[in-house]
Amino acid sequence: MDRFGPEHLNGIYKDIANDLGVEMALLIFNHYRGLQITFLTRLLCTEYVRKQVSIEYNGSNIKELSLKYSYSERWIRKMITQKLNK
Repeated sequence: MDRFGPEHLNGIYKDIANDLGVEMALLIFNHYRGLQITFLTRLLCTEYVRKQVSIEYNGSNIKELSLKYSYSERWIRKMITQKLNK
């Protein structure tokens, strides 16, 4: 393929090339082309977050933990309560 830039790519491939480079866009295209991909809204797995919340909870930082890990205060409180009841 002749040398080309991000401006020569379609849709999401153009965005990827602008953010990560043309080589990465080509790698993603070659690996995932034709597939429909949904990116989860949370990067970290639930088990990791549960463990970290139990480590980092200091008795008054539910709001900070909820913001840090992108979970609701209610979910954080529930995880802490479950941990304390075990």
